[in-house]
Amino acid sequence: MLRKLSACSLTGALMASSAVAGGLDRTGQPIGVIFQDGNYLEFSASRTAPDLTGTDLITSADIDNAGNGFNSVGGAIKYDLAPNFSLSVIAEEPFGSDIEYNGSPFTSALGGTSAFADTFSLTAIGRYKFNDNFSVHAGLRQQTIEGNITLSGLAYGGLSGYNVDLGADSAFGYVIGAAYEMPEIALRVAVTYNSAVDHELQTAETVFGTPVAPTSVTEISSPESINVDFQTGIAEGTLLFGNVRYVKWSDLIISPAFFDGAVDPGESGSSISQLDDSTGVTLGIARQLTQNFSGSVALGWESEGADSLVSPLSPVNGQTSIALGGRYDVGNGVNISGGVRYTMLGDALPETGTPDTARADFSDNDAVTVGFRVGVSF
Repeated sequence: MLRKLSACSLTGALMASSAVAGGLDRTGQPIGVIFQDGNYLEFSASRTAPDLTGTDLITSADIDNAGNGFNSVGGAIKYDLAPNFSLSVIAEEPFGSDIEYNGSPFTSALGGTSAFADTFSLTAIGRYKFNDNFSVHAGLRQQTIEGNITLSGLAYGGLSGYNVDLGADSAFGYVIGAAYEMPEIALRVAVTYNSAVDHELQTAETVFGTPVAPTSVTEISSPESINVDFQTGIAEGTLLFGNVRYVKWSDLIISPAFFDGAVDPGESGSSISQLDDSTGVTLGIARQLTQNFSGSVALGWESEGADSLVSPLSPVNGQTSIALGGRYDVGNGVNISGGVRYTMLGDALPETGTPDTARADFSDNDAVTVGFRVGVSF
């Protein structure tokens, strides 16, 4: 029964994070599908509804919900090519942003400020098992990214009304890792490194719709990360599972030509959004409740930054969460899993200027995610 339970199957529908967790993190880049027994195909979808409200520290007015709800979809296939070698392909939307502040840019600190970003990645991973205990995995990731950012409001002074459109670009990175298993107690510890992916984005910069620089190219790197996934049986039909994820968000520098020169004419590398590196931890228990149904509960935590001052494009500082999930084995190799996750978003002070000056106060915010997954063994 311990073999039947697995953290990847029970928690997969809960992995979509809140709208602004860990900077722009949305999925956590899981690779659990590579450990499925036999050939396997799955599809997943989720919906996240954040509640991000605050107070304008310049005008004392309320800031309505700045976080737009968003959907995430994904899929994966795993196929055994030989007794000790398998290939998996994972499709997901790993990073994104949907931030938009209400209010007039002429009468509010951040009115009209927005950040919209989308990514899509396709990752091919090969896994080789040396024996029942040790395995390695590695592969290539193709990632496409695009975005549109507007800086608007009294907080931005002469830059208010600035907009940058970052055209879509595809580039490659890699994944590499190893795992140790003890099948008799359903123990697995897997470590995976996700490389940074370097992009060159066609860039158009305007202020209140008027072009302010020739079309240019902005180089950015999506962050590198390390995932540690673990699970172990702790009783008949009961599984303890968890994840630790570190993301180096400080390497995400967005520095278009006009913006860079306007912010600091004597220097280069000024970034529209400055994000702190993050560490997230998830710990949960899964339990076989009937022959066909399993349930799980998981607690999550994500680190805060060095202080409460954050980018207005990511007005959250750390988070805690609880997730409930379930999986039902329909039969004939088909299973359906689903769950709901409630996330308490950490209080934060969006800032602009040099020195950093708080422009808004966001507190007591949260997000709700619901998701499902359909898996088929064949």
